[in-house]
Amino acid sequence: MNNYQLVIITGLSGSGKTLTSRCFEDLGYYCVDNLPVKLIPTFIDLCSKTTEEIAKIALVIDIRERDFLGDFDHVYGELKRSYKVKLIFLEASDEVLIRRYSESRRPHPLSPDNHIIGGIQRERQILQAVRQHADLIIDTSKLSVHELKNFIIDNIEGEKRKSLLLSIVSFGYKFGIPYDSDLVFDIRFLPNPFFTDELRDKNGLHKEVDEYVASDSHYKEFIEKVESLLLFLIPHYIEEGKTYLTISIGCTGGRHRSVVVANKIKDILYKHNYKVKLVHRDIDKE
Repeated sequence: MNNYQLVIITGLSGSGKTLTSRCFEDLGYYCVDNLPVKLIPTFIDLCSKTTEEIAKIALVIDIRERDFLGDFDHVYGELKRSYKVKLIFLEASDEVLIRRYSESRRPHPLSPDNHIIGGIQRERQILQAVRQHADLIIDTSKLSVHELKNFIIDNIEGEKRKSLLLSIVSFGYKFGIPYDSDLVFDIRFLPNPFFTDELRDKNGLHKEVDEYVASDSHYKEFIEKVESLLLFLIPHYIEEGKTYLTISIGCTGGRHRSVVVANKIKDILYKHNYKVKLVHRDIDKE
């Protein structure tokens, strides 16, 4: 059996398949919408030959494809024999689906005469055979986007995904703030080793620079306050369903103070059992 984690997302039109796909994308899945059922095996085979490592795939299939039902049983049976596959079926109440279609002003795919309730009922009946195969049935009638994402984490990804990919980036303001920053700390209030002759050509990885920055009277208090803030925020981000967090630490040039502080914060988070990726973006720039 291949090692792909394969999720198939299907269900009623208007039930939230696109939003669900985006949730899986946030969780690191390679997502494709409206892929013809008969092409799924070919697509997965192509994924195995690409130079990019793809381990988790989420595919959205639905009634928009003409041969959806005719191909489904055979293809799904083959997938179950070859891959770790889960089928998610999304649905919602008639009232909610009608409201969503009214708000979007889009026609239902099975009601060309714009009789929405008739299209919904017909689709519900047609997809009953697919629904019987579902590993997970989600009624999205009363779920917000965040609740849907948390539901997916709990029921598909499990506790192993209830963690945050933490990235700490040191940078220099003269080169711009990292575009993907979630939290930014400006530490230009700390003394700059650049103006000390014997430290100018060194960087924050050198012991002398580290000791110089850490000797400032405000350094210890700042680190303690940042530690307290992050230990408060991170569990709340995890609970909310956030899957990655970039913490950027900036000084003027990105070679001295920001490197020292980024290293310190990395050590603190590591001590609290968080996995941390550390990047010194501008350490080699002049």
